Amino acid sequence: MKQKREDVRNIAIIAHVDHGKTTLVDELLKQSGVFRANQDVAERVMDSGDIERERGITILAKNTAVTYKNTKINIIDTPGHADFGGEVERVLKMVNGVILVVDAFEGAMPQTKFVLRKALELKLPVILCVNKIDRPEANPERVVDEVLELFIDLDADASLLDCPIVYASAKNGSATLNLTVKNKDMKPLFDTIIEHIPAPEGDPDAATQVLVSTIDYNEYVGRIGVGKVDNGTIKVNQEVILCNAHDLEKKKKVKISKLYEFDGLNKVEVSEAGIGSIVAISGITDIHIGDTLCSPDNVEPIPFQKISEPTIAMQFIVNDSPLAGQEGKYVTSRHLRDRLFRELNTDVSLRVEETESADCFKVSGRGELHLSVLIENMRREGYEFAVSKAEVLYKTDENGQKLEPMESTYIDVPEEFSGSVIEKLSQRKGELLNMGSANGGYTRLEFSIPSRGLIGYRGEFMTDTKGNGIMNSVFDGYAPYKGDIQYRKQGSLIAFEAGESITYGLYNAQERGTLFIGPGVKVYSGMVIGSNGRGEDIELNVCKKKQLTNTRSSSADEALRLTPPKLLSLEQSLDFIDTDELLEVTPKSLRIRKKILDPTMRKRAAIKK
Repeated sequence: MKQKREDVRNIAIIAHVDHGKTTLVDELLKQSGVFRANQDVAERVMDSGDIERERGITILAKNTAVTYKNTKINIIDTPGHADFGGEVERVLKMVNGVILVVDAFEGAMPQTKFVLRKALELKLPVILCVNKIDRPEANPERVVDEVLELFIDLDADASLLDCPIVYASAKNGSATLNLTVKNKDMKPLFDTIIEHIPAPEGDPDAATQVLVSTIDYNEYVGRIGVGKVDNGTIKVNQEVILCNAHDLEKKKKVKISKLYEFDGLNKVEVSEAGIGSIVAISGITDIHIGDTLCSPDNVEPIPFQKISEPTIAMQFIVNDSPLAGQEGKYVTSRHLRDRLFRELNTDVSLRVEETESADCFKVSGRGELHLSVLIENMRREGYEFAVSKAEVLYKTDENGQKLEPMESTYIDVPEEFSGSVIEKLSQRKGELLNMGSANGGYTRLEFSIPSRGLIGYRGEFMTDTKGNGIMNSVFDGYAPYKGDIQYRKQGSLIAFEAGESITYGLYNAQERGTLFIGPGVKVYSGMVIGSNGRGEDIELNVCKKKQLTNTRSSSADEALRLTPPKLLSLEQSLDFIDTDELLEVTPKSLRIRKKILDPTMRKRAAIKK
């Protein structure tokens, strides 16, 4: 017999990038008394990863729970970036409703549409939370209209159109149901959650069924499966069968050794959990996302949507440059292989494949940001390796036609820059679908463009719009191949010999283009030290000393003025490298190099091509 469990609510917070999801969760935690009155709490406490904190983005979905009026509210904070969309899709299986957060100035953005579509497909009730109403240029009424239009565009059920609306300022910790009424706390939002989000349903007397929707990983206990109890109860020391709806062969007998529920930011050990509870289970080594834990007498996996396929791939290669092994702690192919396969424990949208060479692995992900976060994490852990230029993954249809991944890209730019953006994206096979006006005197452009057309474009876009443009893109299926694109117009400046860069050599080199290094940097033959304005590669000797004679003195060197070098970040380096180059990544340095270091061999390879 199905029953509702009234003392629990399960919700996910979904939104576009930077609309304030994580800050909102902070306030819900603070105001429900999770922290002590005098406790020092970091901002955006849910973003626990270093990179999440530095960049101000959420990468992994996180679970937390608060208690309000004797009801336990399980809250899941989700990422907003399209590259981590795989996280959002899965988490929605655990909840009975969502809070859609929309910025009171920016309004409905591409990712708002993407996450809302996922929620509506699962027929989840929505609470609309218009956040940042304290912004000087906020316009909440317009935003509400935009979101309701979005519901209609997405063919939402008529019952969902009448969703409750809460106006909030997460930063100030206040929420209200009516813009004319000022309020000092989040109570209206808590009350709306309890009133409008249905209680979880299930049959407490049936056989156990728990669907695993996320995986956590911990050095001490290994993999931890997180999921919702759909039916029955789950107990410590219970024997269950691990099965999967997509892999009917999989049936494995396992024992529940430890069971946790969430409370605030902690996991609390419990001996059993009933329907509607979100639990974490440790001690099962072979647990994967999409698995169901069932009672042995009734093995019935819960259906689970397939996770979106990766669209972009890179080669991760053991570093073999002349400076290899000097800065990293983990440098061998075994280290690299173990680390990449360990990443698969927690990241479902990633694929790692071995290639013919033992030193090279093909790593595929959802986008450039997805892969660059992995590279940055490995670099901080002391790994040293090289990566190739990102390439998109093609498919072929039944007629043998080549298909490539496409993106819907939305760009907001001040009017004077729209011409150069349209011109650049047209060269990259982008097709302008729509042009209109956006908030604050900006022009909104909507393009359909191949994913490979966007590789390496972001830096150029920022330069072209003087840092004023906003660009968002969402994966939009596969379409027939659109033809070749020329990625890079500049050539590379290449070091001719190994040594240390010297002011005199760099002074002569800087006339040829933009340098990426200053004096006193170790270089080797075949290393890229700058970019050349023209399309050809030039080899230079930057270790050249000045010949001293009677008429030349070394002190005259001090008069040489060097232009400061352009130091590339990890993203800029990945954008810059061409198909015949690699990026050498170590904990201390980023070096761009040619795949073939020997100049004669390189010329031969170019002629063959």
